Amino acid sequence: MLAILRPYIALYKHYFGQILLGLFLSILTLFASVFLLSLSGWFLASTAFVGVAGLYTFNYMLPAAGVRAAAIIRTAARYMERLVDHNTTFKILAYLRTLAFRKILPLSANQLAHYQRADLLNRFIVDIDALDHLYLKLFSPIVTALVTIVVLFIGLANINLPIALIITIILTTTLLVVPVIFYQAGKQLGKTLAKQQSEYRLLLINYLQGQAELILFNAQPRYRAKLDKLESNWLYNQQRQSTLMALSSALIVLIAGFLTLLVLWLITQYTLSPLVALFVFVSLASAEILMPIPSAFIFLGQVLTSATRTTGIFNQTPDIQFVSKGKAIDLTTAKLKFEQINFSYPNQPFAILTDFSLTVEQGEHIGIIGKTGCGKSTLLSLVNRTWEASSGNIYFNDTPINQLDEKTLRQAIAMVPQVITIFSETLRKNLLIGNPNATDQQLIEVLYQVELDKLLTTEQGLDMLIGQGGRTLSGGEIRRIGIARALLHNSPLILMDEPTESLDQRTEQQIIQLIKQTCKDKTLIMVTHRLTDNPLFDRIISL
Repeated sequence: MLAILRPYIALYKHYFGQILLGLFLSILTLFASVFLLSLSGWFLASTAFVGVAGLYTFNYMLPAAGVRAAAIIRTAARYMERLVDHNTTFKILAYLRTLAFRKILPLSANQLAHYQRADLLNRFIVDIDALDHLYLKLFSPIVTALVTIVVLFIGLANINLPIALIITIILTTTLLVVPVIFYQAGKQLGKTLAKQQSEYRLLLINYLQGQAELILFNAQPRYRAKLDKLESNWLYNQQRQSTLMALSSALIVLIAGFLTLLVLWLITQYTLSPLVALFVFVSLASAEILMPIPSAFIFLGQVLTSATRTTGIFNQTPDIQFVSKGKAIDLTTAKLKFEQINFSYPNQPFAILTDFSLTVEQGEHIGIIGKTGCGKSTLLSLVNRTWEASSGNIYFNDTPINQLDEKTLRQAIAMVPQVITIFSETLRKNLLIGNPNATDQQLIEVLYQVELDKLLTTEQGLDMLIGQGGRTLSGGEIRRIGIARALLHNSPLILMDEPTESLDQRTEQQIIQLIKQTCKDKTLIMVTHRLTDNPLFDRIISL
């Protein structure tokens, strides 16, 4: 268990100051709660005792002020503790998500093929979210409870050592034993819930995205029944987990009640005084000290499963490795040479490319045509090293691309994919993907180059929000943004994969003319199905 959680516990060192502050506020809050209840009980008992004893003077101002102070401290400390703890947790989760994204980015297409998008989404959101239990519901309550028990023992020992020892022993034993019991009870249930949650998200997304196919093949009722069955089992297990949490709370209340009765009986064996109320109310307050811990251990099985799934991403080594310091090359020109390239996809019985050789000179425009599945897009993927050739070499300016570091290779190539990804952000930020250091003037110039200057006529200009997936833009405008990114990248080699796919004939001709004009000084390799692109190319290669 510790081995699985160690990498995530190690993250706390980056936020050590905030964690210490959160622990201090948690301890202060809990101590103020115990002090408030104990002092109130002692105050009332002392007032009654004074009346019974027949005394006429009693200083009630000091304890009354203490009650008010404890109430104010408890409220303020609780608010600040929640603020600090949740802020720290959110920062840790943000760091984890960023780290997971950094680990996924270098993975090859072959490695990513083992994950469905819904599964990756589940790991990013649900699994990483589950890890907040480590600090908020496990680490912080345990440390807070231990410190509070020690402080209570020191305070009560000065009044009555035997009773203080009994209270401390019972509280410590409960703290150590009860969580283990409920961890064992909820361990398998937590694993099952984590698995069911992931499966349900995967099935639901596939169900929503595959409506057309499910209806076409009359498979919707069967798939929906499968989804409903999984949901019912998931809800049933959630109910079982809630029952365990209720049992853990009931057990803590029972232990606190037993401790209260025991202390009440013990203290009367020594003396009858207002201190009876002090010890009794400390025992009652023990429920607040211990209550959060057993329920946290019920979720621990779920946390361990989520941590294991997240670690599965973190521990992967990329199949395609880049040299740390590659050869220096000229990035103002681009000559590309394919030499005896062989490639086949994993678990496929046939080769996609066999002994493929081609030389593309600087400034040459090459069109790649062929039937679906003949390896056109694969060829581009081999150049940018999304996939690695089984044998043979690819040379960029007479240097093998596997001897170039990743930064150099990425700077040498600009890719315009078949599907242009548009983020739900401003026009400026969508363009800056091509070159994060571009100035506004450069962005405006490239918009004029790709004939998107009309977007600048809006009131927001570059700050115009273009919506998720570019819903405010036409298909041709989205293609132009992809080309604009490639131009901003300012690479000598441009790779394009079906840049005119799904466009009407008029828009297609506009895009072709745009590419011809903007890429005239660059080396261009374009995958296409349409021979109408012929005027753009110096050569056509048929696979």
